[in-house]
Amino acid sequence: MTTEASQRHGRPTLAAVAARAGVSPSTASLAFSGAGPVSDATRTRVLAAAEELDYAGPDPRAQSLRRGRSGIIGVVMEDRLADAFRDPMNVAMLDGLADETGAAGAALLLLTETGSELANIASAPMDAVVLIGCSPSLEDIVAVLRQRGLPIVAVEARPMDAVLSIGLRNREGSALIARHLKELGHKRVAVASLPTERSRSARPLEADWADSATSEVAIQRLLGVEDVFGPVAGFVASTSSIDAGLEAGLALLADPATRPTGVIAQSDLLALGVIRAAEQLGLEVPGDLSVVGFDGARIDSAYDLTTMVQPAVEKGRAAGRAVVELLAGGTPKPVDFTSEFHLGDTSGPPG
Repeated sequence: MTTEASQRHGRPTLAAVAARAGVSPSTASLAFSGAGPVSDATRTRVLAAAEELDYAGPDPRAQSLRRGRSGIIGVVMEDRLADAFRDPMNVAMLDGLADETGAAGAALLLLTETGSELANIASAPMDAVVLIGCSPSLEDIVAVLRQRGLPIVAVEARPMDAVLSIGLRNREGSALIARHLKELGHKRVAVASLPTERSRSARPLEADWADSATSEVAIQRLLGVEDVFGPVAGFVASTSSIDAGLEAGLALLADPATRPTGVIAQSDLLALGVIRAAEQLGLEVPGDLSVVGFDGARIDSAYDLTTMVQPAVEKGRAAGRAVVELLAGGTPKPVDFTSEFHLGDTSGPPG
């Protein structure tokens, strides 16, 4: 088949480029790779032939088979991607992760744990995996990945064998912001919690929540509040979103007789939803109700939220450095980050 004919029958081949340049296929391959004893004139001739045939280079699938690697790092997120990208913390962590993995020449493949995605996690072509989010189903995912023998980095997960942890001191941060409300004089405090277990059902926080909770982030942030106030009332949201926070807020504030004077939300999105609930009920923030969050997310709002600001981009970068080092055969160490308290205009003394 002539080189012109090969162009009419799908993707041009390296052999066609070699024939057009008048060199052997092995010489053409060396010209593309930049390795080996190929003269500048020969390389120029090969590249010119490739341009004439619209040949972009060796098939990356074949290259990955030869290397035994795909060049892809899987990123597993707990929510549907449409929901995950509404959370500024996820976007910031992905930015940091991409900074490091992109510099190492790796691509990211985004997966979720919802629906039938567990099957994709079991079969997707990837060399390593980063788990992002406070997943209540983490153990199932890790079990699948261990069967594949893939290096695993988890962001804010409980310590697990063969899983490199990038952590945040959630209990410490939650206790700090709870102490802020206590020092203001609040005694009736409630929590708008992230999902605590796999069902992700919106419901009141039960007194024995710790017996069934599997989400490490929610667990640690609840424990931080209890370190300051002891057992508290609360509502478990179905996800981290403003709508879920609105639902939680309406439930927590419905009864004036038991209404808290302060709500500790486990994310800034939940906190803004609680504020919307307060507004719907005719309550002023912070005059009638103090609301504090966690994350330090950049959200367009009329309020300057009192919150704990976490280093989301830095967490992503740390996860990226760790996974690159694991793939290179190194032994990175776990990293723990801390959050900083930010005093906004949503907290004050009880009315």
